[in-house]
Amino acid sequence: MAFALLRRRGPSNFERAADGSMTLIEHIRELRNRLFKASLGIVVGFGLGIWLARPVRRLLSQPYCELPGSKNAAGECNFVQLGVPDVFLLDLKIALWLGLILAAPVWLFQLWAFIAPGLHRHERRYAYIFTALAAPLFAAGAVLAFFVVSKGLAFLIELSGDDINTTLEVTRYIGFVTNMILMFGVAFEFPLIVLMLNFVGLVSGRKMLGWWRIAVFVFFLFSAIVTPTPDPFGMTALAVCLCALYFAAVGVAMLNDRRKGRGKEIYSGLDDDEVSPLDLEPEPVTAGERVETVTPVSAPDPVTAPQPIERRYDDMT
Repeated sequence: MAFALLRRRGPSNFERAADGSMTLIEHIRELRNRLFKASLGIVVGFGLGIWLARPVRRLLSQPYCELPGSKNAAGECNFVQLGVPDVFLLDLKIALWLGLILAAPVWLFQLWAFIAPGLHRHERRYAYIFTALAAPLFAAGAVLAFFVVSKGLAFLIELSGDDINTTLEVTRYIGFVTNMILMFGVAFEFPLIVLMLNFVGLVSGRKMLGWWRIAVFVFFLFSAIVTPTPDPFGMTALAVCLCALYFAAVGVAMLNDRRKGRGKEIYSGLDDDEVSPLDLEPEPVTAGERVETVTPVSAPDPVTAPQPIERRYDDMT
């Protein structure tokens, strides 16, 4: 009985949104419900983030705390707090970031449930693949940023000399580390953009391979601008990783082109400024076939005049 009632409910919201039968007001109402559920998940994640804010702050402080001379007599890191509520506001900021990360499955699912009905089946499959690759790439960039921060801090503090006592301000230091993690994580998503352009057919793998010199230069320039430390270690580490990811993405793109049969077109081997070859050999022109004489069309039969209206119907009609 319960299964029969479920079958009589009709198509789901996903099916109605996919076939275009939902009205504009229903779309807006669904967006409101999705945003409410996503916000509720972020609030719950923020509550968990408040509980985890202090351990995470201590974890982010490890690159500085492991340096010589950064601890006091009690074995704790020496940080400076300029304002009274600075540490409290810093914990709230960390809790908000943790809430977004912990609630990512919730608000990403709500976003996907609202966008997916407008996509084709193969586009949804590509979205699943790119989403599954985005999280590990971002995590790899975050780990590299944490490693670069530890090496960069040691290099910068050694440059200050023994006659200068260095004590960092806690909010600026945590902001420095989190910005590094965010920038490195976003930079590691660049290969997904390259693959997306290839999968939709805008750029071929062979053309991307021809751009490798420009790509390497752009990666080193981007790393020099983004990396806040002046030492060459962090810039080189980020640029080398981006180059490796780019060539890996080019390899996947070339395999995708071979699978789809791209590059076998008639003008695929020509550059954009190269003239296509022309066949200048004259072809012989043969005489056409003899056209038969068309028989004339006979005259049409005369059209009978219509009868008066009272004679076209009987008593029944």
